[in-house]
Amino acid sequence: MPPLPTYTQKPQTETYTEIIDVRSPREFSEDHIPGAINLPVLNNSERTEVGTIYKQINTFQARKVGAALVTKNISEHITQHFAKKEKSYHPLVYCWRGGQPSLSMAIVLGQIGWRVTLLEGGYKTYRAYVRQQIEELPKKFTYKILCGLTGSGKTYILRQMRERGTQVLDLENLAQHRGSVFGEEWQDKLSSQPTQKYFESLLLQQLQSFNPNQPVWIESESRKIGKVYLPKSLWEKMKQACCVDIQLPITARVKFLLQKYSHFIEYPDILKAKLEKLKDRYGWEKVNQWYQLIDAEKWELLIRDILSNHYDPTYRKSIQRNFSNFKEMRYLYDLSDESIRALLDLSL
Repeated sequence: MPPLPTYTQKPQTETYTEIIDVRSPREFSEDHIPGAINLPVLNNSERTEVGTIYKQINTFQARKVGAALVTKNISEHITQHFAKKEKSYHPLVYCWRGGQPSLSMAIVLGQIGWRVTLLEGGYKTYRAYVRQQIEELPKKFTYKILCGLTGSGKTYILRQMRERGTQVLDLENLAQHRGSVFGEEWQDKLSSQPTQKYFESLLLQQLQSFNPNQPVWIESESRKIGKVYLPKSLWEKMKQACCVDIQLPITARVKFLLQKYSHFIEYPDILKAKLEKLKDRYGWEKVNQWYQLIDAEKWELLIRDILSNHYDPTYRKSIQRNFSNFKEMRYLYDLSDESIRALLDLSL
């Protein structure tokens, strides 16, 4: 007899071959369990169609239309995704509330012979778990903040620390943003940021991988990174943390930023659009001066001027406001591998 689906409210306590989110692609893109794949039983337009029938006609008609669509889509998933799965395959399946969509998928997979687990309460159970954990878990760690003016290589240094086995929480990587007006992550094209909910899912996943008995290093950030916000519990702990301040000559900072933001040299119109956002703060005269430096390709002068007039004053105010704990200074001549190795040997 084929195995019946089992239920769990704590999917994090077991390992599954695969985690399957059967909600629509739109719902999946807003948030999902990290590592889950999307095999929707209703796509975006189909979900809208069934919902409209449910509200404007009646439940029975909506169920008939929905059943036909769900059956069709599950059939396609069986053919395209599940056909080569081994008998030992054991997925976790969930939908919005743990109702008919995920149960329909689970019953079909169970009839084939696979052991299937359903998330009781669906995504809403998972989201409630994230909210509770994201409020409590950050309080269990001791944090150290790496400070330094823009271009000091903080993210680069932290990644070197991680390679040495240090616990590093890379908030900019999770947020897909570098925390400034020029901050979108760039990998051949601009990368969109995660939603607030998915950012919290990724943050929780990272925190759960850490050992509470060892410190967690974080770059000095504002509470808002691009369009996402740090949870209050984490932000309050960060503000209480001890800071280590990286001091780097402005010449070395300019050189580093030219390498880090080289894409703006290739796409000067995008750079100008970014600088336009600063016109209310500095006026069109200053912005036009920056435009002229861009047109003349005087990149070092441009970066030095933006640092002096915008980034450095803004950063100093932010540090004084948010990270007033004792600052231990560390001086670097440049961001060469040799300099960073020497820095890390001092046991940051």
